Amino acid sequence: MGFFSSSTQTIPDSGEIPNHVAVIMDGNGRWARKRFLPRVAGHKRGVEIVRTLVKTCAKQNVKFLTLFAFSSENWRRPDDEVSFLMGLFMDALKREVAKLHENNIRLILIGDRSRFNVALVEQIEASEKLTASNTGLTLTIAANYGGRWDILQAANKMMLQDSNKKGQFTEEDLMPHLAMHYAPEPDLFIRTGGEKRVSNFLLWQLAYTEFYFTDTLWPDFDDKAFQQAIVSFQQRERRFGRTSEQLVTPA
Repeated sequence: MGFFSSSTQTIPDSGEIPNHVAVIMDGNGRWARKRFLPRVAGHKRGVEIVRTLVKTCAKQNVKFLTLFAFSSENWRRPDDEVSFLMGLFMDALKREVAKLHENNIRLILIGDRSRFNVALVEQIEASEKLTASNTGLTLTIAANYGGRWDILQAANKMMLQDSNKKGQFTEEDLMPHLAMHYAPEPDLFIRTGGEKRVSNFLLWQLAYTEFYFTDTLWPDFDDKAFQQAIVSFQQRERRFGRTSEQLVTPA
């Protein structure tokens, strides 16, 4: 896996289509409640939307898609819902990994796996191994992930690797240890469901990402809704600290 530079150190390439899209998939429970259905019905529908978005990103030549499936704070939810989500995650991996592989999609999971049961960890590892050599879209699932956890675990690894560098560490020293060292920073961050916060997601990586918030609930986030996010992205001026004048190409 390659190593990408920091947007605060170099100016990333920026095109009409985002190279990396990161998504907080919010609103499953509210979608179900509006239909007088149990919350789990919203989560099941949400998996179908994931499948659709993966296909769309692959077609549009998005290289990296990162989905926030379960945060380190989501363990605070009711036990029965957490149990269902873990089961749904396992079932989705078993059902979808062969299709991902057939379509040249690489699957990676980031997050602290220590709280997952053995069977789930084994399924994650098998799925990653099967798709490891694929060269199309990289689909990253963030599960039991938190941005602060990510930075702390990276800092600990960095210091253990070179303890003699006390007080002299740089971004370049830290970045290879971050959970997403293999991917460029997201160009576009999408959060569905109407909330306008990052909720401890990719805190380091979102430094120069364009944010897009929508009231659309995740189970309703179809291709049309995604295209609206892309259009919004295309209307942004990505300066990375420069002035507008510096972006104008001389005639």
